Amino acid sequence: MTTVTDTALMPVNKDPKIVAHRGMSGLYPESTLRAFEEALKLDGVHGIEADVRLTRDGKLVVHHDNFINRTSTGAGRVAKMDFDELRQFNFGTKEDPQQILLLDELLDLLADYPDKHFYIETKHPTRYGPEVDEQTVRTLWHRGMKEDPRIHLISFSHAAMRYFAQAVPDLETFYLFRLFERKWNKNNTMFSRPYGVGPALAHLQGKPELLGFRGLRTYTWTVNLPKEMLWCRENGVDVFATDLPQLAVDTFKRNPVTPAAVG
Repeated sequence: MTTVTDTALMPVNKDPKIVAHRGMSGLYPESTLRAFEEALKLDGVHGIEADVRLTRDGKLVVHHDNFINRTSTGAGRVAKMDFDELRQFNFGTKEDPQQILLLDELLDLLADYPDKHFYIETKHPTRYGPEVDEQTVRTLWHRGMKEDPRIHLISFSHAAMRYFAQAVPDLETFYLFRLFERKWNKNNTMFSRPYGVGPALAHLQGKPELLGFRGLRTYTWTVNLPKEMLWCRENGVDVFATDLPQLAVDTFKRNPVTPAAVG
């Protein structure tokens, strides 16, 4: 019988899937149309990752932070601003201005790249509670994507995981957790019924038993150094998110997989 530890130590003969974290955010303003489009154009990139949260008037927008101060020319909390107000601010650069995106707009872009995948993180905790998860699912249903294998749902919320398992059981889900979650509850994770676990890279490297935990797939973040990318391959990580997807592609090209000896 193969154990989790055995699996982590077995020779790996394939590269992890590369996901562009908030688009190609190492080179372009994060979570903008420009960052996502440049990432989707790249050969060798599996897909993109984006965060979604609700505005005051119930629009599902693509933005990581609670506040827009760091990422735009504006200031304020997304949940306390209307969408039209958010659209007034520049989320790009002076030379290449960008507006905040709706989830629907990003899905429109994805339609132009049928071989690319999309990892959607519903942000928690939020003042709107489960509504962000419900509206994400409604959007996917309305677009006929409730069984689309290119769509993956990720979250730090056990409640979100359980809801997704019921509402869109055919979509792959990953439960995310951070290094400082010292009391990670394995049983609670399994109760959430994810397809995979998504520990932060530092957490994963410190707890190798998480690799292939109970047969689940492994997604990790944020992997930005070549040595980290190669570590992920050597240890059987399935998917990793990076701000530098071109670097990841180039790293694996420069360090091709060699067939493992059998016996």
